[in-house]
Amino acid sequence: MRASDHDRSAVLTRDETSARAERITLHTASVALDLREARDLTRASFATTTTLTFDAEGDRTWVDFIGESVDEVVVNGESHRVDWDGARVRLSGLRASNVVTIAGRGLYSRSGEGMHRFVDPVDGAVYLYTQYEPADCRRVYPCFEQPDLKARWSVRVTAPADWVVLGNGAQISRDERGDDAVVSFAETPPLSSYVTAVAAGPYHRVTGEWAADDGRARVDLGVLCRASLAEHLDADEILDVTRRGLSFFTAAFAQPYPWGKYDQIFVPEYNLGAMENPGLVTFTEAYVFRGASTLAQHEARANTILHEMAHMWFGDLTTMTWWNDLWLKESFADFMGAHAAVEAGGFPDAWVTFASRRKGWAYEQDQLPTTHPIVAEIPDLEAAKLNFDGITYAKGASVLKQLVAFVGEDAFFRGAQRYFAEHAYGNTTLPDLLAALEAASGRELGVWSHAWLQTTGVSELRVERSATGEAAVVQTDPRPHRVSVGLYGEHRGRLVHRDRVEIDIVGERTALPVAAAALDGILLIIPNVDDRTYAKVRLDARSVDAVERSLATLDDPLARSVVWAALWNAVRDGELAVARYLGIVGRHAPTETNTALLADAIAHGRFAVAHYAADAAREELAAQWLETAWAALWDAAPGSDAQLAWARGVGAAATACAARASELRHLLSGEADAPRGLSLDADLRWLWLIALSSTGDATVAEVDAELAADPTAVGRLAHRTALAARPDADVRAQAWSAAWNDAALSNDELDATIAGVRAGGRRDLVAAFDDDYFSRIRPVWSQRSIEIARRLVRGLFPASESLDAADAWLDANADAPAALRRIVLEQRDGLARDLRVRAAQSRAAAHLQAGA
Repeated sequence: MRASDHDRSAVLTRDETSARAERITLHTASVALDLREARDLTRASFATTTTLTFDAEGDRTWVDFIGESVDEVVVNGESHRVDWDGARVRLSGLRASNVVTIAGRGLYSRSGEGMHRFVDPVDGAVYLYTQYEPADCRRVYPCFEQPDLKARWSVRVTAPADWVVLGNGAQISRDERGDDAVVSFAETPPLSSYVTAVAAGPYHRVTGEWAADDGRARVDLGVLCRASLAEHLDADEILDVTRRGLSFFTAAFAQPYPWGKYDQIFVPEYNLGAMENPGLVTFTEAYVFRGASTLAQHEARANTILHEMAHMWFGDLTTMTWWNDLWLKESFADFMGAHAAVEAGGFPDAWVTFASRRKGWAYEQDQLPTTHPIVAEIPDLEAAKLNFDGITYAKGASVLKQLVAFVGEDAFFRGAQRYFAEHAYGNTTLPDLLAALEAASGRELGVWSHAWLQTTGVSELRVERSATGEAAVVQTDPRPHRVSVGLYGEHRGRLVHRDRVEIDIVGERTALPVAAAALDGILLIIPNVDDRTYAKVRLDARSVDAVERSLATLDDPLARSVVWAALWNAVRDGELAVARYLGIVGRHAPTETNTALLADAIAHGRFAVAHYAADAAREELAAQWLETAWAALWDAAPGSDAQLAWARGVGAAATACAARASELRHLLSGEADAPRGLSLDADLRWLWLIALSSTGDATVAEVDAELAADPTAVGRLAHRTALAARPDADVRAQAWSAAWNDAALSNDELDATIAGVRAGGRRDLVAAFDDDYFSRIRPVWSQRSIEIARRLVRGLFPASESLDAADAWLDANADAPAALRRIVLEQRDGLARDLRVRAAQSRAAAHLQAGA
C-alpha cells in the first residue's frame, strides 16, 4: 500500500501517545535496512523492515511510519492486511505478548529529516545519515515514535562494501558478499526512537581511545567526515576535547559512560548544530573549519561537543516522558556545555560567551508574544518541533546556573547522581528531578520551580540614582534574584573596580546598601555584573556615558559581556540611538580581546543599521559602519582573530553599501595586497563576492570563475546565493519563485536561495512579493515537510513598512495550524519592533534638529 500525502494522522498528540504508552510495554526493536542502491539517484526509496516485540493491553494499536509504501505486516506469525494511512500502520488481533514485523520502503530525504542523501560535488560520492528529533525516525523504519516507549535496538544494514556503516552500537559483524556488505551492530540498552541513528558512505575516519584514570573503563572513539573534507578535519583537537569531557562527566555524574563506543560524525546539509545519538553523535560540517577560524569558533565547537556528551546522561540515559519536559535534557546540556568547557574543556571564558550569545538568544525569545514557560505545554509534535528554542535551551540553562548557585555545586551534582541512579534507562518528569535535588541539598525547590520554570517573561534590572546620591535597583516583572552589583570609578581614563555589593532583589525596588558618600565618584554601576541571574540589565545614563568613553578599559571580560549585552538590549528596545551605539562599537570593539564579544558587537552593529536605523539615516549609517569595519580590518594585528572578525564584518557591511566595492574587487583579483596576515581563503572570498554581487559590482562570469576555483558543496551554495543576490528585479523574482516552487532544492540550497533574495536588504526589489507570500504560506505548510516549510515562512517574511498584511492574514487564518501561526506571530513581532525602534530614532532626530 502506498502513502496518501500529508495525512493529519502524522501529527501525534500528547494525549494519544500517553494512552498508547499505558497499553504498550515495548521490549525490543530489530531493524533491517537495505541501502545497496543508494548511489543510484533514480532510486528514491530503500527497503526497511522492523520487528517489534511488545506486551499489549487490548487487541489494537498503531505503529508509526511515513514512507513510500508498507508492503507487509505480520502479527505473531500471521500475515495481516495492510492498514496504513501514510503515517500510521494500524494493528489488530494483538495478544498479551506480541511479535510484529512491518516491511516497507522509506524515502530518501533532501530536507535533513529522516534518511538524508547527499552527493558530494567534489567526487560524486554519496553519503547518508539520519536525523530524527523529535519524530522523524518513522521516516526510516516503523517504530513507536514517542520518547516514553524505549526499546533495546538491534540494527542490520546492507550497503556497498566500500562504505563505512555506523549505528548506535559497536559493529559486531560484517559479512561481505561481492560488492555488498551486511553490517550488524550490538544491541543497545533501552533507547527512545528519536536518538537511534545510522550513517553510511565513504566517510573518512580517525580513531582514538579514552581510558578512565583508574584504567577500569575504556571507550573506542571515532571522528568522521566526508572524504573531500579530510584535509580540514582537526581530529586531534576534537579527540582531546572528547577525552576531557568523558573524564569530567563520568566523575561528575558517578555513572560510567553507558553506550559502549563514541563516534562523532560531521555531516552535510545538517539542520542542527549537533544531535546526541548515543554512540553516534552527528554534527554540522560548519564545525570542520576549511579556512581560517577564530578561538571563538573552536570554543563553540568544544561547547557543542560537551553539550552533546552531557546528553548521554541527561536525555539518553534518563529521558523526558513527553516533550513538555524537553528542558530536562536541553537546558541541562546547554548549562553543562559551558560548565564543562570552563572546568575541563580548556576554554575558561565559556561563561563570557554564554552571557553574550546564549542569554541574548533567550532574552529575545522571552520577549516574543509566543514565549512559553521552560516547562511548557506541548500538545503535539508540531509544537515540539518549534520548542527547540531560546527558552528551552538558553533560558533553561540560565536559570539552572542560578539553581546551582542556590543549592551549591556539590549538592547539585549529588542530586544529578541520585537522579541517574534512580531513573537510568527510564523516563522522567519535573518532580523526579526536583525530588533528587531536594534530597541532595536539603532545600525546598517548589517556590523556585514555580518562579523560574513555570512562568514566562524576563525581568529588567535598572539602576536609578537619586538627587541626594543614593542608588537603587528597580525591577520590572518582579522575581527573586540574588545579584552582584559592580561599582566602578575612573582613574586616568580607565574604569577601575571599586566595590561589589551582594543584594537580594524581591520586589520592584531594592535600595543599594551603599552610602551616598561611597557612591560619589562611582561612574559605572553594573547590576548582575557576574551574570548570575536571568534578567535584562539597563544601565543608567551616567553609566552609559562612562562606557561610551572607556568600555574597553574594563578588565573583567564577564563584566564587559554584561555591558555589551545591556547596550544591545537598549538599542533593541529603542532606548539607545543606533548612531550612538555604532559609535561605541567603533571606538571599543577594535580593542575587544574576547573574540566572541567582538564578533557579537560586529554582528549587532550590522543588524542595527539594517533593522533599527531610521529610514532617512540608514544609507549614511550603512556607509559609516562599512568605514568602521574597513578601518578596523586594516588596523588589526596581522593574523589575529580580530583581523578575521573584521574581514567578515566588512563582507556583511558591504552587502548594503558599495563604497568599498572597487577595493574589494582589487583585493579579490590580486591587483592589490590584502592586509598583512589575512588569509583570503575560499570562505572569505565568497563572503566578499556575495557582497559585490548584491550591489551590482560582480559579474556572472566572476561568480562562475569563483565556483570553478571552489567547486565544493560550500562553494556551490555560495555561488547560488551570489547569483540570486544580483540587484535586478527579474533575478530576485526568479529566485523567489525557485524558493517556493522548486521541490528539488535541498534544505541548504533553499537557505542559499533565500539569502540571495534577501541580500542587501533591498526592499525595492522584493516588495512586490508581499501578497504572494501570504497566499503561499498555508499551502506550503500542508504540502512540504515542517523543516522546509518553516524555512520558507521565516526566511521570506516581508520586511514591509506596515503590519497590516500580517495582521490581515492572522485574522483570516485563526484556524491555521498552531505551529504556523506561531512563526507568523514571531515574524510579525520582529517587524513591529523594527518599525517601533525606527520611529523612535526618527523622533529623536527630529527633536535634536528642532533644538538646534
